[in-house]
Amino acid sequence: MAITGSSMVSCHGDLDATFDALLAGRSGASLLRAGDPAKLNVTHAYGIDDATERAYRDAVAEAVGASGVAGGAAVTVGAPYGVGEDVRLSGRWLAQAVAGALAEAGVDPDTSRVAVIVGTGLRELRAVEQWHGDDAALRLAQTHFNEAVRSVAPGVTEVHTLANACAASGYALALAADLLELGEADAVVAAGCDTLTESMLTMIGRVGTTTAETVRPFDTDRDGVLLGEGAAAVVLELPSDKRAFGLVRGVGIGCDAFHETAPDPGGVLATMREAHSRAGISPGDVDLVVAHGTSTALNDPTEATALTELFADVAPADAPAVTAIKGAIGHTSGGAALMSVLVACQAMRQGTVPPVTGLRTAIPEAEKLALVIGEPLAARPRIAQINAFGFGGVNAVTIVEAVDA
Repeated sequence: MAITGSSMVSCHGDLDATFDALLAGRSGASLLRAGDPAKLNVTHAYGIDDATERAYRDAVAEAVGASGVAGGAAVTVGAPYGVGEDVRLSGRWLAQAVAGALAEAGVDPDTSRVAVIVGTGLRELRAVEQWHGDDAALRLAQTHFNEAVRSVAPGVTEVHTLANACAASGYALALAADLLELGEADAVVAAGCDTLTESMLTMIGRVGTTTAETVRPFDTDRDGVLLGEGAAAVVLELPSDKRAFGLVRGVGIGCDAFHETAPDPGGVLATMREAHSRAGISPGDVDLVVAHGTSTALNDPTEATALTELFADVAPADAPAVTAIKGAIGHTSGGAALMSVLVACQAMRQGTVPPVTGLRTAIPEAEKLALVIGEPLAARPRIAQINAFGFGGVNAVTIVEAVDA
């Protein structure tokens, strides 16, 4: 399946700005602006500020204006979904991401059958918290993403929401591919989004033994994960002569239900092998891995061990480069899988693999992995593997292939 359109926003801005930050090894962590740090035991997060959001909206508006789709009923540019309301809505970023991806793909929902599938961890929980705790105005319809998506693309045939923890947008991508293969749609938008919520911040503040100020995936001195926020969207179509950003070869999904929070090495490895099987590749074909890399005590050793076993028969000289993005943008929950997919495609297009932001000395379990540390790696990967693992053993691993620019 071909990725013909894409759009994302993180704490650094759009995909180009985020990739630049990754290449520079720049962390987007800042002082927490949601909730009371003293009560939450969390002082930092990778939040999106107003200036970053305005810049992203301007970039999307420019992209839509150049697409030829803008100005008609197909995609509404700069629609002020949620703007001016006193609740914080991830649907604001979602709407812009969907509009931007459709515009880049040149897909018109008024003349094509376009479905939208949104992956999320906690949907609009932050808005519900504000409604309950601060008497902020929240309309019931805003707890579903249908309204946000249709505010910019009213002609889409259907809008579905998947709540599959931190693998949610990987699941959305898998279902999008299935819908296309079955002929149920001409194009499918797979998306993911989440905001910072006091509920999740509370949990992070209680399970950590220290208070992290930044995320250091696979580092011996890592202090744990911090939340990020944002949205990502891609348009998936059947391969054709149309210009593509990358090709989705296959998505492996699994739910081993091993533990509420602890990942199972067996379940993780099984999902990786399922992805390879669906993509029709072997471990030796993989040139790049974008790891889940949460910087937590349990995920990093488990993921590193599973990757080491997966690539055990690959000669060290041919081992895939391994990077991760949460040190730069935090854990973006529902959008995490798709953001990593887009970074992988960008790395393959530019011939540069960004380093793992915050990584200085790798944990022993990762010593056999070709982690990219310190400086960007000049390379021309053709096949990339993207890991996404969620609470409850909900896993999604995506295999993407480069296309010649």
